[in-house]
Amino acid sequence: MRGEAHTMVDVQLLGPVELSAEGRAVEVGPPQRRTVMAALAVDVGRPVAVDVVIERVWGPHAPDGARGAVHAHVARIRRMCEQAAETAQEPLLLVRRSGGYLLEARPDQVDVYRFRQLVDQARAAGPVEPVRAVLLREALDLWRGEPLSGLNGEWAARMREAWRRQHQDAAVGWARAELRHGEPASLIGRLTGLLGEYPLAEPLAEALMRALHETGRSAEALDCYAAVRKRLAEELGTDTGPALRQLHQSILRGHRSASPPRPEPSPVARQTEPSTVLRQSEPSGVLRQTELPAQLPMGIRGFTGRDGELARLAAILVSAEGESAAVVISAVSGMAGVGKTALAVHWARRVESAFPDGQLYVNLRGFDPQGSVVQPTEAVRGFLDALGVRPERVPPGLEAQVGLYRSLLTGRRMMVVLDNARDEEQVRPLLPGAVGCMALVTSRNRLTGLAATEGAHLLAVDPLTPAAARDVLAERLGAGRVAAEPAAVADVVTWCAGLPLALAVVSARAAAQPHQPLGTLAEELREAGGRLDALDGGEESSQVRAVFSWSYSALSRAAARLFRLLALHPGPDLDQRAAAALAGVPPERVRALLAELTGGHLLVEHVPGRYAFHDLLRVYAGELVTAYDDEWERRSAVHRMMDHYLHSARAADVLVTPQPNPVESPTPRPGANAVEFEDYGRALAWLVAEHPVLLALVRQQRPGFDAHVWRLVTVLTTFLDRHGYWQALLTAGHRALAAAEREGDLAGRAGAHRGLGLALDRLKCPEPAREHYLRALELFAAAGSDAGQARTHQHLSRMSGGQGNDELALEHAYRSLEHYRAAGDRAGQAAALNHIGWRQAHLGDHLRALAHCEQALELAHAAGDVDGQAHISDSLGYIHHQLGGYQQAVDRYRQAAQLFHATGERHSEAACLTCLGDSHRSAGQSDAAHEVWTRALALTTELGLPDDDPIRAGLRERVGDGPLS
Repeated sequence: MRGEAHTMVDVQLLGPVELSAEGRAVEVGPPQRRTVMAALAVDVGRPVAVDVVIERVWGPHAPDGARGAVHAHVARIRRMCEQAAETAQEPLLLVRRSGGYLLEARPDQVDVYRFRQLVDQARAAGPVEPVRAVLLREALDLWRGEPLSGLNGEWAARMREAWRRQHQDAAVGWARAELRHGEPASLIGRLTGLLGEYPLAEPLAEALMRALHETGRSAEALDCYAAVRKRLAEELGTDTGPALRQLHQSILRGHRSASPPRPEPSPVARQTEPSTVLRQSEPSGVLRQTELPAQLPMGIRGFTGRDGELARLAAILVSAEGESAAVVISAVSGMAGVGKTALAVHWARRVESAFPDGQLYVNLRGFDPQGSVVQPTEAVRGFLDALGVRPERVPPGLEAQVGLYRSLLTGRRMMVVLDNARDEEQVRPLLPGAVGCMALVTSRNRLTGLAATEGAHLLAVDPLTPAAARDVLAERLGAGRVAAEPAAVADVVTWCAGLPLALAVVSARAAAQPHQPLGTLAEELREAGGRLDALDGGEESSQVRAVFSWSYSALSRAAARLFRLLALHPGPDLDQRAAAALAGVPPERVRALLAELTGGHLLVEHVPGRYAFHDLLRVYAGELVTAYDDEWERRSAVHRMMDHYLHSARAADVLVTPQPNPVESPTPRPGANAVEFEDYGRALAWLVAEHPVLLALVRQQRPGFDAHVWRLVTVLTTFLDRHGYWQALLTAGHRALAAAEREGDLAGRAGAHRGLGLALDRLKCPEPAREHYLRALELFAAAGSDAGQARTHQHLSRMSGGQGNDELALEHAYRSLEHYRAAGDRAGQAAALNHIGWRQAHLGDHLRALAHCEQALELAHAAGDVDGQAHISDSLGYIHHQLGGYQQAVDRYRQAAQLFHATGERHSEAACLTCLGDSHRSAGQSDAAHEVWTRALALTTELGLPDDDPIRAGLRERVGDGPLS
């Protein structure tokens, strides 16, 4: 059963269609709106096309205003969901998807899905009849009357009939399970009602007859049989079945045990019956001591690299002098293997003189799967032994023992180190309460609860910097040996990823072979293929894999699965929706799992909303996913992830470049969680953040995902080109071409050639670029793609113009316009008209150029093409300047520069600002010209353009003259 039932927003279809928020029914509205709600809820978690909603609401003969009515109803439903979700932990989200809408929610937030889940769980329970009965009873309790009550139409009728059949089957299963283990008398009322709903259901009649007979009401059982037999004859023209007739004869003969026989457990059921395993573990048996306790472990030789953390601990100790409570430093916290214990022990030894009454230490084994977690009772008892308490004086019960422990610390100055704590509750009974004592707690979790209630100081421990890691190696191996092989040391530092534990293992191996070059070890690490295997030091306490496993084993099952599946992500980082796609769960559900992973330092939220693995943890997760998740599970997760990025990138590309992509993409798999963008800015921001991930996916080239690879490169091409990632585009283009050739896809090959031509064109390799462009034209023509041919002619026009061949450029521009018109692409037509106008202007035909560009700007506005508007405004600025309309040129150039800045085209922005300054100067606005040129020059510095770059060189010449008079 759902413990969180009253903290969710539910959709109820098994009765009147309603929303339920925290147990309160929320009226949805008139029947038409309730039908829209139901039409979306039956496909919860999957997008529903508007046309499908219309068909479900109105059938095949929808009125003219149906689409508008759907949008209006959805808007009202969305507001209701938002209002209902204000106080709920599990909200409903109604979001727009390509061509339709999607209700984002857990499936069990829709009662019909919850009903099916319970029925499936009951089926899986097999012969365990009490469990089956409870589950099926809960499923039946979800029904509040006739499903979709009050809704008309063919679709509602079909759904109602299908669900009633499922309800009847569940009722029969419940009745049989209850009869085998329950009290028959308690079933009669409900069975009577169910038989009234389904008067021809012989299994329900059989169950009711058995219950009546078992409770001594055999005459009523025989009456029930007679009534059912009569209805069957009148309505179906048939007699009762053999099971009902046999039961009837048994009752007539007076047999009391008429309950159905209990089936034999299956072999699987017999093998999986619960068993009790008893484990006995005795306490460590610390001997009573009369001297001062000194329980700190040995310090680590050559401890170094933590000057900042040591200074922070010292500052905390100094600031605590004179405080009335014990100082607690709880967040000496960090990922497994980062050196928390080493830091705590080193510092505790360093300040021994400040705590003359001794040191207490306990390893709480909070994440150690090989031994039971140390309970507070065991830890306190160990402390009492260390403090010299005779066994007979140890009081029973944790509370009394804690009281004695704290009493003994009164008036003393002692350091208490609580190492490897699991959570706050494990720590709290062990905290000293005396002035002058200090508790130093280490944990892989951030124990923020201690900060809130006990005033703990929090200190996070991060991996060592490369310089600090080199210092660690130098301390352990000798400065001379480390200095002699700087390249090898750099490799070792990289492989160890700043983890002191990894550095310690490597150092131990190197120290044991003093005559072996460090380069040999670095090569071993490089060739191992898996970092953890090469760092296996032999003992579990010093194996990186074992340390990581301690944290992993403490995760919830869902978080552990997500941790493994995240290894399938190529990096460098990911957001919540991508993590949800890998796991195949809604984004709102994955949020808590990510918090669990970051809280355990198995994942880092290195910037808000973006998560990254530590390198060694990624390798460890990769080992786990291979070991515990089969090929189907891994492939399904990768498929959802690839669909997520492909369809999100395509949605972003549509807004950033509102020209139909030459290649269509298949429908994403359920659970892909593709992003939909509200506007240009959000689409561009997503591409900026995610393009390293997208390129990493292309580089991986996973077997079986060639179609994703070339499609992904196709939708990335414009973004990579506009933002100057031309070498990346070239590399991705080659991979896309190889993938498309393996797939034998004509359109994929064409798109890859277009991308390669564009990259080579930008990289000043015109001849190979032209070859790829021409090959793309051939393949797009063979594939019948006007959009592809249009874009390729557009590229050829620009490249030809750049080579000074304006006539050929104009010819390609006209060909591009023809194909864009054939494709019905207004944004593309705007781009082609701009190219035509630009070439005409360079040929001296400024008036015709002006007309074409003004027409282009109208189309770009209509298409919502922000980037197109920027380039066309730039063209109009040039044309007005050539015609002598300098103020008009200033206006157009200023508009273009603002748009280039908004779209992130910084190189185009710098060039446009240069021209804007020129128009200011021609208009006699010298100060304005100098100001604009100065801004442009600063921008070229930000872009890292060399001094001989034409734009930067021209700006330096302009600005160097100072303000013009």
